[in-house]
Amino acid sequence: MSITSFHPPRRTLMGPGPSDVYSRVTEALSRPTIGHLDPMFVGMMDEVKQLLQYAFRTQNALTLPVSAPGSAGMETCFANLVEPGEKVIVCINGVFGIRMKENVERCGGETVIVQGEWGRAVDPAAVEETLKAHPDAVILAFVHAETSTGARSDAEKLCALARQHNCLTIVDAVTSLGGSELEVDAWGIDAIYSGTQKCLSCVPGLSPVSFNQRAVDKIQNRKTKVQSWFLDLNLVMGYWGKGAKRAYHHTAPVNALYALHEALVILQEEGIENSWKRHQLHHNALVAGLEAMGMSMVVPADERLAQLNLVTVPEGVDEAAVRAELLEAYNLEIGAGLGDFAGKVWRIGLMGCAATKTNALFCLGALEAVLGKSGGCKAAMEIYQK
Repeated sequence: MSITSFHPPRRTLMGPGPSDVYSRVTEALSRPTIGHLDPMFVGMMDEVKQLLQYAFRTQNALTLPVSAPGSAGMETCFANLVEPGEKVIVCINGVFGIRMKENVERCGGETVIVQGEWGRAVDPAAVEETLKAHPDAVILAFVHAETSTGARSDAEKLCALARQHNCLTIVDAVTSLGGSELEVDAWGIDAIYSGTQKCLSCVPGLSPVSFNQRAVDKIQNRKTKVQSWFLDLNLVMGYWGKGAKRAYHHTAPVNALYALHEALVILQEEGIENSWKRHQLHHNALVAGLEAMGMSMVVPADERLAQLNLVTVPEGVDEAAVRAELLEAYNLEIGAGLGDFAGKVWRIGLMGCAATKTNALFCLGALEAVLGKSGGCKAAMEIYQK
């Protein structure tokens, strides 16, 4: 056997994630590894918590990155907050709502589904009706930014409804953190999870989470043990708590946390609100270009994510062949549709450091060439010139 070192091609990542990674972040990965209980590392952990609080817009003490991808952040929320027999209302308007339902059931909970239309925001009226019909429900779970459809739900309104009916909320912000307006404290979000590989432009493999005091109280007063030892926050809190003395829980991914620290420093330097505005600007230009080429967006404008764009594949076009040609000829990755949208749409991401004028125009120009269309770049430039 003569396997040699792996050297990946340099792609432009404009799919649903991972996004392109800042060069400063990849440099941070290469810094010397130190022990996960080293006082210098513990000091950096405290800074990561502060930076995540800034990104989430929260003062929650229990704010930390789970040492695993976003799916583990999701499981952390459900495993800690759902006990056997409890009723949980789950909003499903795409693939990741379905995964929430799976988590509830694996925790022994009973799910009540608010079924929404794919490509649309969760309907607050349907949620309110369900909350009234199930006064014994203890949690409302929904996806803020549905990665499979590009739809953004009104988290502020949904959380207000949940609180009126004495329900905790679990919110999926994997694609929204850093790219869309998100106010954990102001909106009253009880538990939230995200990922590092989307709008933070960090490497995949960590999942930022945050829990307010209401959620912490429920975790600390469970009648049953959390079914996962690794994700049990009663144990993890001892490692991510305050002070220099930390209880050993697991060997943290030291270099990956260097990378997250650097990505969050970059976000802080830009300013979270400026990041939201940047994503919106390049989204507006991309949409103008796609529509000028005769393509239509799936999600209504007022429910659309800026960082994840669902566009209908033109009639008669082999969507997989187009994606393959973009990858082979242009080293450009865009995403396929999932679930109900498989084979019908492209998912074009503008996330983190990939949300730039250069990338928006590059993607439009490549699509013009592959599809034999024109006018996309011109329409986008008109947005930029405004």
